[in-house]
Amino acid sequence: MEFTVRQATHQLSTSTSGKGLYNITREIRPWVIKQKLSTGLLTIFIPHTSASIVIQENADPDVLHDLTNFFQKLVPDGDSSYLHRSEGPDDMPAHIRSALTQSNLSIPVNLGNIALGTWQDIYLFEHRKESHSRLINLHIIGE
Repeated sequence: MEFTVRQATHQLSTSTSGKGLYNITREIRPWVIKQKLSTGLLTIFIPHTSASIVIQENADPDVLHDLTNFFQKLVPDGDSSYLHRSEGPDDMPAHIRSALTQSNLSIPVNLGNIALGTWQDIYLFEHRKESHSRLINLHIIGE
């Protein structure tokens, strides 16, 4: 039995309206399905240092609220000990929050779809208080 390995890339853009978690699964899933791969691996990468990508619960919005609040308490804005403040009091804290989470994810593709758990979705985690346009790079490889 011979397999043909294929790969594809895509870039999507999404806007945020400040700190919080933004579900991006509904932008990613149709693209993955369109690739018509039976099995493979999806890599998601965010090329920003003040936002990140996470997998999190999709059922109870309190989880997203609590995560945002936890990170705000863990790394509060306006700490005067930070030297890097060129874009405001949330600049360096956003970089720290990003470093504590992740800039990329690898997710299996099974039967042509993203293999997420029942209560899982993919979120862009915005760490800045202002609105931003964020890019997300997708790469899929499989057969």
